[in-house]
Amino acid sequence: MKQIAYTWFLLVLGCQFLHAQQMYDLILRHGTIYDGSGDDPYVADLAVNRDTIAFIGDLSNARGKQEIDVNGLAVAPGFINMLSWADGTLLQDGTAMSDLLQGVTLEVFGEGISAGPRRPSGSQQRWTTLGGYFTYLEKRGVSPNFASFVGATTIRSYVIGLNNRKPNEKEWQEMRVLVKQAMEEGALGIGSSLIYAPATFATTEELIELCKVAGTYGGHYITHMRSESDGIVQALNETFRISMEARVPAEIYHLKITQRRNWSKIDTVLQKIDSARRAGLRITANMYPYEASATGLKERVPIWAQEGGAVQLKSRIRNPETRRKILYDMANGIPTRNSDPKDVMLLGFRKDSLNRLYKGRRLDEIARMHGKDADETVLDLLSVDGTAIGAVYFVISPANMYRMLAQPYVSIGSDAGALALTRNFTASATHPRAYGTFARVLGPCVRDEKLFSLQEAVRKMTSLPASNLGLHRRGSIRRGFVADLAIFDPAKVQDHATYSQPHQYATGMRYVFVNGTMVVKEGNHTGAKPGRCVRGPGFSGK
Repeated sequence: MKQIAYTWFLLVLGCQFLHAQQMYDLILRHGTIYDGSGDDPYVADLAVNRDTIAFIGDLSNARGKQEIDVNGLAVAPGFINMLSWADGTLLQDGTAMSDLLQGVTLEVFGEGISAGPRRPSGSQQRWTTLGGYFTYLEKRGVSPNFASFVGATTIRSYVIGLNNRKPNEKEWQEMRVLVKQAMEEGALGIGSSLIYAPATFATTEELIELCKVAGTYGGHYITHMRSESDGIVQALNETFRISMEARVPAEIYHLKITQRRNWSKIDTVLQKIDSARRAGLRITANMYPYEASATGLKERVPIWAQEGGAVQLKSRIRNPETRRKILYDMANGIPTRNSDPKDVMLLGFRKDSLNRLYKGRRLDEIARMHGKDADETVLDLLSVDGTAIGAVYFVISPANMYRMLAQPYVSIGSDAGALALTRNFTASATHPRAYGTFARVLGPCVRDEKLFSLQEAVRKMTSLPASNLGLHRRGSIRRGFVADLAIFDPAKVQDHATYSQPHQYATGMRYVFVNGTMVVKEGNHTGAKPGRCVRGPGFSGK
């Protein structure tokens, strides 16, 4: 027994001597570690070498080339934004400040639309494939990491165009080849957005076939379901069927139930998801913590009128006969997701004259100013502006939102770009979720509403999405994992963006590291752009 004790003493002494000799690139001292597991936090030092977490524990005898005392601060894995539109905004500004200041270190793209594949369009084109986009963005230099699903809409549009029809056999083969190529380039799987044209023209069988190809590479299916309103139960059934028949995990984008008449379906929706999970399907979801959604005003128009794209829609609106048919359908509840005009706030227009008149106003007020009913007003605005016209829809029950957020399989996604307080972004209105999603979870949802513990909030934004996506060495604070880190003051982290004044950064995030490099220091960007593409399991390495 004495010999065992003596041997143990020598081992401990040897470890202490080793650490005394060890020099690390970075040491974070005395932080409260929220490791992403959901377990209770603990106080420890954390060391980083290059891009990797090298040691967690007592480093009092070790030294770092850079040392930061983070006593009293939470040290968490960097957060994963499961629904990001930063694929476009990073091309304008690679700092991603609105997300970095909330601790986001990985942006996940691909809600139905992805950066590739796309057809060649001239000598100035920077990429034609999804893999080409990945390479371009890495070479350009961005602060956060990024990943992407390949969009089912992008695949369909590439092969079929914007028409409402099934692919023929030749087109089927081309679509399969494009999915195969994207998966080998590092796509995470198939993403769909079935509420929008031309995505909605895809049949369930078409989606199953695309997912089967992605599944052979370990890919997943992630979907904006065909309905979040009257048809939500049927939409869930379709999602489950795709998951089951394609044998792939499936995730639901921005889980919610819209329209007051549907809010009572909350029990049915949650029970169906629970039942599918118990039956062995890998069903998960993500959300943003707001009672309002956002999409284009054109989504109040029947899908048939949108076939062929914006030019065809504008032509149909201006044709008296088809305009009457559109108005008839709108008046009779087609599409069923249309909400009360008083619940719709317009975010902005392409034309400055319309912005001066209507930006930030509710649709019912705009209709009164315009001198027509809401449906006529919508068509006139779409015809004159020629864009989808961004709008915020106050159609979500806060009680349902909180209940869904608390589900253990729900992670977090902003459904927004990663912005900065520069003119190119602030000139346009946006949903506050672009600046506040993750801070709102850490602040109001944890501190005020007490929906879940801080360690559970961190799990929802780190190891849960990393596990769902099958990411290697990310989403947890563990030795050997990539040093993506978010360090914040739990008592002070707070969102400030509102619907009327959305362009306001969150506060309370002190330091952020991406791949071991500091990108945020005391709430300010360091200028570093160490972001990399995080590729899916099918990546061939080419």
